Amino acid sequence: MADQGETRYPAGAQIHVRDEEWLVKSARSTDRDGDRIEAVGVSEFVRDEEAVFFTTIDDVELVDPEKTVLVPDTSSYFRSSRLFLEAVLRKTPLPQSERGLALADRFLLDPLSYQQRPAELALSMRNLRPRILIADVVGLGKTLEIGLTLAELIRRGRGERILVVTPQSVLEQFQHELWTRFSIPLVRLDSLGIQRIQREIPAGRNPFTHYKRVIISVDTLKNIGQFRHHLERIQWDAVVIDESHNLINPGSQRRALAEILGPRTDALLLASATPHNGDKQSFADLVSLLDPAAIVDANDYDPEKDLGHLYIRRTKISPEVRDQMGDEWADRGPTHSVHCAATEAEERIFAELTAHWLPAPPTTIEFGTADQDRVSVSTDPLFAHNVLKTFLSSHVALGQMVTNRSKNLTAKAAKDAQDGKCHDLAVDVEQDALTRLRMLTDSIGDGSAPGDSAKLDALVEQLRQIGIRPGSKKRAVVFSERVETLKWLARVVPARLGFPLGSTPEEAAVGTKGDPAKRFRKPVLLMHGGLVEQEQQAIREAFSLADHPVRLLFTGDVASEGVNLHRQCSDLIHYDIPWSLIRIEQRNGRIDRYGQRVQPEFRALILTSAVAGAKDDRTVAEKLLRREEEAHKLNGTAEAETGYYRAEEEERRLTRELVEGGSVEDFFDAAPSGEDDGMLAGLFGQVDTITDQELPARAELPSLFDDTAAFVDTALAEVFDEQADERIGLTRSKDADHRPYLSLSPAKAPDLLRRLKALPPSYLKEQGVAERMLLTFDRELADRKLTDARESSDTLWPNVSFLTDIHPVVEWLTDKVLVEFGRQEAPVITSPDARHPTFLVQGIYSNALGRPTVVKWMAVTGLPSTPVVTSMSDALRAVGVGPRLAVTGGPRDRDHLQSLVPAAVAAARAHLERTKDAWADLISEPLADYRKQLARWEKDSLLPGVTSRKQRQVEKTADDQAHLLDQLQTTGRPLLRVLAVLDRPAQSHSLEPADSGDLT
Repeated sequence: MADQGETRYPAGAQIHVRDEEWLVKSARSTDRDGDRIEAVGVSEFVRDEEAVFFTTIDDVELVDPEKTVLVPDTSSYFRSSRLFLEAVLRKTPLPQSERGLALADRFLLDPLSYQQRPAELALSMRNLRPRILIADVVGLGKTLEIGLTLAELIRRGRGERILVVTPQSVLEQFQHELWTRFSIPLVRLDSLGIQRIQREIPAGRNPFTHYKRVIISVDTLKNIGQFRHHLERIQWDAVVIDESHNLINPGSQRRALAEILGPRTDALLLASATPHNGDKQSFADLVSLLDPAAIVDANDYDPEKDLGHLYIRRTKISPEVRDQMGDEWADRGPTHSVHCAATEAEERIFAELTAHWLPAPPTTIEFGTADQDRVSVSTDPLFAHNVLKTFLSSHVALGQMVTNRSKNLTAKAAKDAQDGKCHDLAVDVEQDALTRLRMLTDSIGDGSAPGDSAKLDALVEQLRQIGIRPGSKKRAVVFSERVETLKWLARVVPARLGFPLGSTPEEAAVGTKGDPAKRFRKPVLLMHGGLVEQEQQAIREAFSLADHPVRLLFTGDVASEGVNLHRQCSDLIHYDIPWSLIRIEQRNGRIDRYGQRVQPEFRALILTSAVAGAKDDRTVAEKLLRREEEAHKLNGTAEAETGYYRAEEEERRLTRELVEGGSVEDFFDAAPSGEDDGMLAGLFGQVDTITDQELPARAELPSLFDDTAAFVDTALAEVFDEQADERIGLTRSKDADHRPYLSLSPAKAPDLLRRLKALPPSYLKEQGVAERMLLTFDRELADRKLTDARESSDTLWPNVSFLTDIHPVVEWLTDKVLVEFGRQEAPVITSPDARHPTFLVQGIYSNALGRPTVVKWMAVTGLPSTPVVTSMSDALRAVGVGPRLAVTGGPRDRDHLQSLVPAAVAAARAHLERTKDAWADLISEPLADYRKQLARWEKDSLLPGVTSRKQRQVEKTADDQAHLLDQLQTTGRPLLRVLAVLDRPAQSHSLEPADSGDLT
């Protein structure tokens, strides 16, 4: 037993603690308290209870394999043994040496290899830990790629505790995708949710330990001061940070959050379609969260050489993506520029802006010419351009801006007078100009009738052409940057399209109490940043439901990043145009994304003027639209066109170019094109290095059942003694298309009900899961139910849950099966095809972190004198273990078999020691490669002249990474477990030949 104590405690191992037997779920070493072991009770008194033990506090004893008690299996067709062996196979985490994907084909999504690449990279051991940046462009399915990666980590025992951090706007859709497609439940937390948990748990307990898998908005966590002390006291298996470009700015609260979470997690998955801001140093800073020793010089590094193990990026035109899309992503349609000739009233505003706010530059430099007096009336040149941009949105937005500006100038003049400052006459000039603009905007009608606004009239006509009207099934989304424009459109457009009075939620109701889902059951919806999150969520969900009455959504750029609007919509109209290619692309990406089966169509309303020198939408907006479309066709993205990589920076730089008298063409000509830009542009070509590879490798997964459905069916019969219908309300049915599903009542299974509390509360409540849970293994039925939910009018949650290998119900049954045999018992299976006693033994090598590095499934024969070790799968197949192997008698001599147990364990141990070299390279080679790279990094980082502070940082990083390398090496002797024994029956009867296909 002392030898066994040299090992750690891998998941799946059985331990004795406090006179009870426990099953290890996960274990890790701590600085002061030895090993921290999370376990679930196995013995009667603590069955299904979860506990945490520390080896410096509790006496933790690993089960001694030599003391395994052999028990003949008398169950029908050795059902108990087959289930037990299958449960051990499923419960044992895949080892570090297994880098193939285990579950990629078992979820409710199309098996696209490009979406499996991030998981392949994360498991490759090219980095010491699964830490990668997924930087695919908008719409490729980063959420699905994250789900696949998390599922693989869970199967490896590295996903017990998960924290997902997303923007508030995509939180519920992320939670929805991970549960409905992967069976990964995430409990949504917000500030109120955290406070509620704190009221329920003992004082001082960390609220983040209450649930093991959590999704929370970055807006909640960015108040780092409020949650720092909790986050610093918890370790995660995996942390996901979506839209991670928000972490780049050093000193920001979001960056501080990342710096707290990074050291406190094993896996770190960052996701962003815009992963850098054009600054090499900032991007290197972000990469350091993934691998602190990847880059020597933050101002000089090679993207492919230094970052290839951390970073993956594809576009829609990348070969592997393009070849696999099929009908799941229709080709993008063209962007139609709809020219709208300004009305007479609008032309008067153009004339006012051209003459006084944005006058054309002088055409002569001769002294005394009139042109020298053509200067803007605005005291702020940037504001003058903002006036133009606001008018190009709507005269309503301009009127509000003029009012606000006038008030601000009046207040400033009053304060200057109070402070004794001289009155600025330029303010009076601008105030006069503001008064004229106010009169001009007031002269324009409210838009309730044609002729008031050229763009409004064009919008109504375009919506009619699309088919937006009462009784139609068509939907459209209209974007505008200005809230005042959105409110105005939502107020006047519905009536002009024939929608009755009351077709939009009342403005007065915004922000009030009540059920948002009921209040937003309208054909026209309005979403902007002024709505509370619950209201925005209700609107996003409504727009995704096919049977919901909504037909038209007016929204601002609060919906331009990460939000899915493509499920029921393929038409988008830009009422105004952002002065940023990235923002235009983000808007278009709401309906142009994976899963869009109808060609998305884009329209942009272009206000034109006949006033000489007027700057209308053709000056900037239309040129940007054309450039974005060209870049998308050529490169699949427009992010790198300007070299600024951030929407805000693009717009700021372009506006500055215009203020200085330049043009859009001048802006593009002046875009960064030096060495820095070329280096970052190299990041976009990385996909070409992987498209010619074979499909991602698959893990070897031995099994005694045809599939998970067969295992679950058999387990239900075994665990509940063929009375599952009475004990847990199990029923089996078929839908109208004869697709099978089953249902059960978790309320009758308290241990299952406890597990299901980790599911999304809205799903539990809406579907009444506690009383009745509907489940299916039928992929077609599950996919149809998911579609039905989207096409319903009241919920996005499907009423039938797809059973994956990591579904809580499957895991619950696996755990129950695993404890069917008593404490430290192993079944004896008899077969007339068994020539000699064969001991089935599991062998696990682990690293210092308690994670399996190698798992071997062995069959030991030839005992006691000439032991031979072969494959467990081959041994089971040879004797026909399967659903048709009948029980024909007990073992010939159980006492003799029992006496051979120590010899079987010794033979298995010796075999593992002898064959170490055969698998050692799988672990040691990538670790050795990284150790060499770490040495080069440390040497190159400590060139003469570095500061003492820099030297300390480098040395600490090198020491930390070297320590992690040591922890990842296989350590100690193997943990062994006798699982079962195969032998001939005492009296053998002839049987039909065993089906070799019983073991897959």
